[in-house]
Amino acid sequence: MALIIHLDVMLAKRKMSLSELSGRVGITIANLSILKTGKAKAVRFSTLEAICRELECQPGDLIEYRPDSPPQ
Repeated sequence: MALIIHLDVMLAKRKMSLSELSGRVGITIANLSILKTGKAKAVRFSTLEAICRELECQPGDLIEYRPDSPPQ
């Protein structure tokens, strides 16, 4: 399975920088970068909630599921 993170898309839509989001939600730029690049292994619901609050979006706007291969 593959989870695709669209944090960069939402930041662009809101005309917000990663550093601005970092300051608003209290998460380091490094940790947001890990999330943005899809390298994060987990994300806390409180973190997801804070990001959604500041970007005025839904979790589904940030995270998309794409199966690696079609079901057999």
